[in-house]
Amino acid sequence: MDTGGNSLASGPDGVKRKVCYFYDPEVGNYYYGQGHPMKPHRIRMTHALLAHYGLLQNMQVHKPYPARDRDLCRFHADDYVHFLRNITPETQQDQLRQLKRFNVGEDCPVFDGLYSFCQTYAGGSVGGAVKLNHGLCDIAINWAGGLHHAKKCEASGFCYVNDIVLAILELLKQHERVLYVDIDIHHGDGVEEAFYTTDRVMTVSFHKFGDYFPGTGDIDDIGYAKGKYYSLNVPLDDGIDDESYHFLFKPIMGKVMEVFKPGAVVLQCGADSLSGDRLGCFNLSIKGHAECVKYMRSFNVPLLLLGGGGYTIRNVARCWCYETGVALGVEVEDKMPQHEYYEYFGPDYTLHVAPSNMENKNSRQSLDEIRAKLLDYLSKLQHAPSVQFHDKPPDTELPEADEDQDDPDERWDDDSDMDIDDRKLLRCRVKREVDNNELKEQGLDVGSLAINEPSVKVEQENTNKPADQL
Repeated sequence: MDTGGNSLASGPDGVKRKVCYFYDPEVGNYYYGQGHPMKPHRIRMTHALLAHYGLLQNMQVHKPYPARDRDLCRFHADDYVHFLRNITPETQQDQLRQLKRFNVGEDCPVFDGLYSFCQTYAGGSVGGAVKLNHGLCDIAINWAGGLHHAKKCEASGFCYVNDIVLAILELLKQHERVLYVDIDIHHGDGVEEAFYTTDRVMTVSFHKFGDYFPGTGDIDDIGYAKGKYYSLNVPLDDGIDDESYHFLFKPIMGKVMEVFKPGAVVLQCGADSLSGDRLGCFNLSIKGHAECVKYMRSFNVPLLLLGGGGYTIRNVARCWCYETGVALGVEVEDKMPQHEYYEYFGPDYTLHVAPSNMENKNSRQSLDEIRAKLLDYLSKLQHAPSVQFHDKPPDTELPEADEDQDDPDERWDDDSDMDIDDRKLLRCRVKREVDNNELKEQGLDVGSLAINEPSVKVEQENTNKPADQL
């Protein structure tokens, strides 16, 4: 397969794309604990399918460089990152107050290697954004990422670090506007909250709404101040099938692309919206789920594909394998090749699974009303005066010089497989903070990443503006 060159200038959807794929072989070893539905092992299963279907040879395969403290603190609070770095299963009983403060415990347990896990999945998403920013690929994939519930100062919904927000902040260095699309069954609340007051990031979330975690994402939640109409929420009910989903997805996303004109797209492909998911209640087929990937790919805009939820792990692996094929423009055979996890996929040993006969509680009338209301919101953008976007922050050089790395040319290098050793792992550094008054004296605009936290301290070494000042 010809994967050379940048194909984004070409029109037809069938044109091959240059794809970068991020994977750390250790990611499947992390374990949330007995009985916990989140299983990083699903990433290893996905990778095994990609290998045995022969898809890896058609992509650039990279081991992600672990995100550093300073990378995570572009969004997250310093004290929260410090807590994640230092908490262990052995010490957690001595830090009960901190556990409660940062919402770490039950849904988001402390487990061995927690901080390394966060560094790994965040590093893959940020690394993918850097590759896209430098035109080194058309599509970047990090199936270990997509943990959309994490907040600036707390864990939530199995998510500790919001790799999506970090990747979007990286993309904003190169692109005036970035679009975030979320097809996980759960509302993408952490990402929406981070960018709720900016016009440079539009968030669109398709999710189960009602008595369902996290309980946010009403159709009337549309953004605030400069961000008004730049957050869209598509509330859905149990049993939605492929036809009903696409009845909303395609016209809404088509209009978003027309009106917002993003320079890059981040698509969170949470597989808990598939039929038969352990925690989900939708009825999408793998092809129906992947049709959303195919549709967003068709716009020929730099695309970052991320994982997310998905708790029937054999179906998660099936889905993300198939969607990797979609990214490459390859139709993957239904008959599954023999591989080390073959027994997981019996008795049929096929890639696709049939949807169930569960009731679709989304009536045509309700779908019509949702579609009409969201298209009306988008028409308000279309007829608004032309939006004046702020100057974008300076681009990150590639490779990025890093005082903490023995060989700076290895970090985010386009030819490197990002192999690391213990000497290059993150070291604790003392960060000097300056308060808002000092920054104002230096002529820097200061604001909050989250609408409900108006006074965020900013690292002196990081001159990027917070999200709601973008």
